[in-house]
Amino acid sequence: MKKSLLFVLLLVCNVILAQEHFAGLTTSARGGMIAADMNPAELVNLNNRFEFNIYGLSLNVSNNKIGISDIISNNNLEDLLFQGNDPVTMKISFEALCPGFAVKVKRWAFGVSTKASGKLDVLNVNPNLGEAIFNNSLSNSVIQLNSNDNQKLTGIVWGEVGLTAARSIIDNKKNKLSIGATFKILFPGAYSNIGLQNSAGTISQIGNNIYLNNFSSNLNIAYSGSLANGFSTFNDYSKSVFGNINGFVGDIGANYQIKSFDEEDKDKKSNKYKNKYKLSAGFSIKNIGNMTFEDENNYNTDYSLQIQSTPQNPNGLNLNQFENIDNPQDIETILANNGYLYTQSPIKKTISVQMPTTFSAYVDVKLIPKVYLSGFIQQKFNNGQDNDQMAIANIITVTPRLNLGFFEIYSPWTRNEVSGTNGGLGFRLGGFYLGSSSIATAIINDTKQVDIYTGFRWAFL
Repeated sequence: MKKSLLFVLLLVCNVILAQEHFAGLTTSARGGMIAADMNPAELVNLNNRFEFNIYGLSLNVSNNKIGISDIISNNNLEDLLFQGNDPVTMKISFEALCPGFAVKVKRWAFGVSTKASGKLDVLNVNPNLGEAIFNNSLSNSVIQLNSNDNQKLTGIVWGEVGLTAARSIIDNKKNKLSIGATFKILFPGAYSNIGLQNSAGTISQIGNNIYLNNFSSNLNIAYSGSLANGFSTFNDYSKSVFGNINGFVGDIGANYQIKSFDEEDKDKKSNKYKNKYKLSAGFSIKNIGNMTFEDENNYNTDYSLQIQSTPQNPNGLNLNQFENIDNPQDIETILANNGYLYTQSPIKKTISVQMPTTFSAYVDVKLIPKVYLSGFIQQKFNNGQDNDQMAIANIITVTPRLNLGFFEIYSPWTRNEVSGTNGGLGFRLGGFYLGSSSIATAIINDTKQVDIYTGFRWAFL
């Protein structure tokens, strides 16, 4: 495949590389609409009557092979990415929180949010196959392949509008119990997927060429919108974030608090909505639903891929043909022209993609005045290897924080199933926030994840 795709992945790793968005801020007492994006019940815990989200940006990548020290000290990153026997996984994602609004009315809170999202996932790629395609080289002259994993390369872009309602069921001086739900209207933009499952065969190097032979696999190639043109051009992601309405998902959640009531504040109107507690705990189930991609160039085809020696190709399929290719349509054409696809032409049909449904739970405890400690866990419900399933990582995060009201500083420490352990640092100054869930480990240790997020909210009354 086109080497520029690999270079894009590695370059992004060097600049903006994480998998949990807004880590550390979502479990804060001043989380506001960002906390409500994690758990809709949190919307009723707004610190003010009104809140406007002006913007929020989070750019993330994680991988299981290359650390910061490798990027600094080694020029042969492609070789490091495909070394060893472990499959290669790399995830790039971004979220843009667009303008939104929330209002609190007694025991109720209502919000409207907008968001643009994009993901590029490389999942479970056999390192020998990856080395052959991306580097045009092999560690041995002949290598046997045998993998039951679905080796996927998936790009997806979509927009969403969320409508949230939350209510306090119990709200007194000691306790508060709230529930909430979000209904999201989805705008699928563009999609592309190449999945290779149950693969077995031989890779061999003959001269300067790499060949795949005696090979069988189930192959899915699907594309819709601008990502049919390729995976590696940023404009193909950015120009098609919002398509037509063609999907709906829902979030539900609950939150319980043991309140911390300051006697001196009880008569102050300005503190009527201040979110003060000794303990706050909650859970949510997010992204229940799917979205459907429909476009004039919409194709979704399951092939039986069979590569054997022929008089035309006595050594099998020459993988060097994919050196300048990152277009799924061109991949189909090459394989079909060589007679390796059981289905000889793409099938035009809709593409239904399952959203990554997750269960999240968290607790935030006040240790001493102004000092808090929170724990967060995210567990996925679905198997990310399925071709129609958007992938997500399991995460555990612990965050100590100092909350002085107008100013807050925190340090999230995360265990990510893809990139391992990462530590970060962030702060909030009024409505402005800036943070990273991996900058600490990037500085003091090696890390396979680096990220950055920032944003601004305006709350009043």
